[in-house]
Amino acid sequence: MRERALGICLSTAVVLLGGLAPVGADEIGMFANSPSRNMISEAENLPSSWDPSSGENVKWKQELGSQSYGGPVLAGGVIYVGTNNERPRDPSISGDKGVLMAFRASDGEFLWQKVHDKLPAGRVHDWPLQGICSGPYVNAEAGRLYYVSNRAEVVCATTDGETVWMRDMIEEMDVFPHNLAAGNPLVVGDIVFTVTGNGVDEGHINIPEPRAPSFLALDKNTGETIWSSYLPGNQILHGQWSNPAYGVIDGVPQVIFPGGDGWIYSLVPETGEVIWKFDANPKDSVWELGGAGTRNNIISTPVVYEDRVYIGVGQDPEHGEAPGHFWVIDATGRGDVTETHVVWHRGGEEFGRTISTAAIADDIVYIADLSGFLYALDADTGEHYWTYDAFAAVWGSAFVADGKVYLGDEDGDVAILVHGKEMELLEEINMGASVYTTPIAEDGTLYIASRNMLWALSEGD
Repeated sequence: MRERALGICLSTAVVLLGGLAPVGADEIGMFANSPSRNMISEAENLPSSWDPSSGENVKWKQELGSQSYGGPVLAGGVIYVGTNNERPRDPSISGDKGVLMAFRASDGEFLWQKVHDKLPAGRVHDWPLQGICSGPYVNAEAGRLYYVSNRAEVVCATTDGETVWMRDMIEEMDVFPHNLAAGNPLVVGDIVFTVTGNGVDEGHINIPEPRAPSFLALDKNTGETIWSSYLPGNQILHGQWSNPAYGVIDGVPQVIFPGGDGWIYSLVPETGEVIWKFDANPKDSVWELGGAGTRNNIISTPVVYEDRVYIGVGQDPEHGEAPGHFWVIDATGRGDVTETHVVWHRGGEEFGRTISTAAIADDIVYIADLSGFLYALDADTGEHYWTYDAFAAVWGSAFVADGKVYLGDEDGDVAILVHGKEMELLEEINMGASVYTTPIAEDGTLYIASRNMLWALSEGD
């Protein structure tokens, strides 16, 4: 049976894959702002400087937990952030929890939160104090949002915080998340797509559930499974913490999933059938426990841009720095396109391991590696324009808007550079805590979530 060979488990549900809902851009919010996952925005009049200490150009700020990795996501005048419970908003709720918080974008007023208990297995499934690492997909006009909890649950809730439906991927699908489930869902038409987080056991050798799904498609209205895929099965290297992207490439709708084996898979959105696949590591690469090998995971998110997919590889930051790879793939192929559809590639000593996602504007690619180097490259040829050194690890991604490039780092600095082929640094501003996320922007305001604070920055405030 072909579907079995592809690792596809199809339900009998029939779901039409329509276009994206015809609503205003400010009504839809998600990780990386669009289904293509390109880290750019059309927002204008954004600040080139601010001072967290004096409050200059600080519109408002709000406390988060002690660690914040999910979001921020903005839609319908509300900002959503995944964090933990180390600064409880509700004094009656104590202890380590996963928390999704909602704030009013105009003035920062705290609106509501959804709180999830930690899984009893502890760090093998749900690492302490990491909170919710998923940013929701939000359709404000429909009044719905979708996210993955720290308990590996796919949650559909109203934009007032009431649960509509929930699917427990551990209990219902035998998913074995390694350390944490962290997918940022994507909704196209009536389908919710997400990576499940299935991975290895605590010993980092065995895959307890190789036939549990890695990629999942659910009905956005009911939560019913449309299809699930256990690609890459028993070839998972570590865990799966990335996100799907979507694009219509050469007229063909495709949902792009990063696999836990270091391959990129393009799938038919309605069925999960493989269109093409690409090994994002050299053929002689070798995986070793603890990150000592040369084969890497895919933790960054694929970006679809002009019939191409842009993707970097890396590992858990605890595995340290080492050579990585950044690939540009011609996404018009079929089958295994590893040897035939490379547009260009940067790797080895020229590019380190990365968990960042690319931003592409005016045919310039901005991609950071974990070592703290931000590269500006030609989108068509890979020509190197310039490199900025943050002198600190980068977990988030470069964000391009209003002719500027914003980049946060582990030391808490946000660099502001001029978008273009010549490097020009405008400012480096310390936010007082690590910035592990990527900024977002709307209506002249830049929003940055540091490890413990949400900031709204606007000139004249």
